[in-house]
Amino acid sequence: MPNVTMAVSGPCATVTLARPELRNAFNDELIGELTAAFRALGERDDVRAIVLAAEGPAFCAGADLNWMRRMADYSREDNLADAARLAAMLRTIDTCPKPTVARVQGDVYAGGMGLVAVCDIAVAVETAGFCLSEVKLGLIPATIGPYVVRAMGARAAQRYFLTAERFDAAEAMRIGFVHDVVPAEALDARVEAVVQALCRAGPAAVGAAKRLVRDVAAAPIDDTLVAQTVEAIADIRASAEGREGVQAFLHKRAPRWLT
Repeated sequence: MPNVTMAVSGPCATVTLARPELRNAFNDELIGELTAAFRALGERDDVRAIVLAAEGPAFCAGADLNWMRRMADYSREDNLADAARLAAMLRTIDTCPKPTVARVQGDVYAGGMGLVAVCDIAVAVETAGFCLSEVKLGLIPATIGPYVVRAMGARAAQRYFLTAERFDAAEAMRIGFVHDVVPAEALDARVEAVVQALCRAGPAAVGAAKRLVRDVAAAPIDDTLVAQTVEAIADIRASAEGREGVQAFLHKRAPRWLT
């Protein structure tokens, strides 16, 4: 049985964690399948948005217990290789050229927090719980750390990395870790609304806007950054999609990517 399933419906692809009996916890196979799925979908011209979903009551509980038992006997070299595979998966999702949406239908623990953090947009049910539980095991959330800190901010991370406290969806939204919190019965409708908004925009522009956020978020606003942004807007204005979008707006018609 696959650990991850993939389906494409129109312009939207859905990648689903399919280990509900194990709370969709990571193992080597799931990491490999998730990496391959996002690489493949990122290269497809017909895919305009990707939803990351999960089966069962939990979104992702972090590391699989059997995987953790094996890791207990790993050498440092083994641990380096293992962590590198997880890091590659997170990087693949984070840098996927298509916009990504986390559909958080249940609890998120440890490494699962990294999965939510690398998605561009996160929508959670109001009953979901969140926890960076690593220090309880004498570990740290190192591999997921850069993405989680970026998502929730350093001050919130300072608390939850150190205390391993569980926090609810309302707190996750307050600190910026998720964007929307909804009742369970409204989750699919809210995710669909986000996907529709993504698919109404110019596909090349969405990809460029995603890169823009990454480029400017931590950069000083200096002459180099200003020059980069000037070049970026000039390039996209001169592109076929940019010209089409402006002409469609001026002539009060739908752009070609919607027809």
